[in-house]
Parts: sequence; structure tokens; C-alpha cells
Amino acid sequence: MGSSITPDIAGLRALSHPVRLRMLTLLRGEGPATATSLAQRLGLNTGATSYHLRQLAQHGFIEEDADRGNARDRWWRAAHASTRTDFRARGVVDSDVEAYLTTVVLLYADRMRTAVSEMPFLPPPWRTVGTLSDWEVRLTPARAEALVKKLAEVIEEVEDADSDDARPFVVNLNAYPRPGQPWGEEEQ
Repeated sequence: MGSSITPDIAGLRALSHPVRLRMLTLLRGEGPATATSLAQRLGLNTGATSYHLRQLAQHGFIEEDADRGNARDRWWRAAHASTRTDFRARGVVDSDVEAYLTTVVLLYADRMRTAVSEMPFLPPPWRTVGTLSDWEVRLTPARAEALVKKLAEVIEEVEDADSDDARPFVVNLNAYPRPGQPWGEEEQ
């Protein structure tokens, strides 16, 4: 499952729902699950969970795991390892992008807050391997795009370790123009 998906506008809208994005994150990080197990994990009823799973499947984010389950239990798995966004795609509307990105930011913040609170309880070798660093550089739009592309390539080249001490390691790539900057008319 090393592939990624770049959603169309309808897929972007579907992922703008926080429950769906959480479900997709769980299926990617923890593996296949049923609507019942996801409902318990997320504190939802199974009807709502099933609805959201169908929406994710309709847009190609997840698929049924035919190797698991029986006539009663339907298992779902992530269809791709990651979601890539391309806001230059035809038909992408700013309000759809903003809704999706707002959902992503909220989930990232929750996940980072949890990670920071759990750091003191990690085994010693894991306590120092992460970073919450930031850099600010002055770039042209072309150089900014090249930087993001290069960073994504580095991340995508990393292969999963097949070792007993290997654990999931989250890498979020956040790169954007510094907010609050004055933009000239010609730049907009």
C-alpha cells in the first residue's frame, strides 16, 4: 500500500468531514477494521460509521478487505498510504480547499498535542527521535514549490522497517507562506 491518492473536488469535500478523516487515519495507521470497531473507537453509532465508510469507499480512499470477515462483519482497509493535495486542479474552489485544510489542521493539532503529552512515557530511544521544528526562509513561488516537492520525495523514499523495534512514525509536511504578510496587488 505504498501509493497515494490525490482527491478530486468531490473527494476533497468528502474528506472535509472530521469523522471521515479520523477513520481514514485509523485505517492507515492501525490497519483494517469493521464499522463496529471504528464506532467504538470513535464514540459513534454503527449506522453513522457505516455511512461515513461508504462515503470514503465511494471516493476511493478505502476498500473492502475481502480476506477478512464473514457475512455479518464487513472489514475495511485504506486503499492508499497517503493523501496528496493539488489545489491547482481544475474545478477546485477556495471554500472547498479551506474546509478540507481546516479539518486537517484540527486533526494534526489534536494528534501533536497527544504526542507531546505522551513523550515522557515513551521508551528512552523514542523520546528524542522526533522534532517539532520550524524554519522560515525567503523564497520565490517556484523555489517554494521545488522545496516542497523535494521534501515529499525524501519522505516517499523511506521504506518501512521490518524489525521488532519498528513503530509507526508520523511525518506531517506543512509548508506555507507566513500568515499576515502584506501582498501587493500584482501578487494576488
